[in-house]
Amino acid sequence: DLPLGLFGSSTGAAAALIAAAENPIGVNAVVSRGGRVDLAEDFLGKVTAATLFIVGERDKTVLELNREAYKKLKTEKDLKIIEGASHLFEEPGALEQVANITSKWFSDHFQP
Repeated sequence: DLPLGLFGSSTGAAAALIAAAENPIGVNAVVSRGGRVDLAEDFLGKVTAATLFIVGERDKTVLELNREAYKKLKTEKDLKIIEGASHLFEEPGALEQVANITSKWFSDHFQP
């Protein structure tokens, strides 16, 4: 009876979105970090879980893919851009920002 959250990065983000679309009962939230969400394009309209996209500001291609996918989601959603971060979030403090944003998203969406 516990809430379920899915987290995926890069191509794993597409897997998380597809899993949420195919098994919507019990999945409360999804977080995509630098996700290739275009790989889940056919499933985006079926996602009902609150979905957060986190993308590095310098990851221009993935940022554009996430903006396009964001438009196709019909559920609660947000897009956070980490200033100065690249695709792998290797810059000092970037992963900590991702962790903090992710933690808050899950915490906010795991309330009864």
